[in-house]
Amino acid sequence: MSYGLKELAEYEGFDDEMEFLEEFGYDSVVPGICTVCGYTIGVEPDLDAGWCEICGKQTVKSALILAGVI
Repeated sequence: MSYGLKELAEYEGFDDEMEFLEEFGYDSVVPGICTVCGYTIGVEPDLDAGWCEICGKQTVKSALILAGVI
């Protein structure tokens, strides 16, 4: 399974991805998710290859990267 923006929004308690992005779009720390295992962590908005503590790979992306905002 591949994890992305939809799963990250659901994990954060949002049914709608746009509401999720509106909530975090201007923060200096935004939710990020490992695209392989689904591990979530707060990250910098422009993170596109962050370290996953579970997988041991650089597979964490920020919500804004996943949405194509950045």
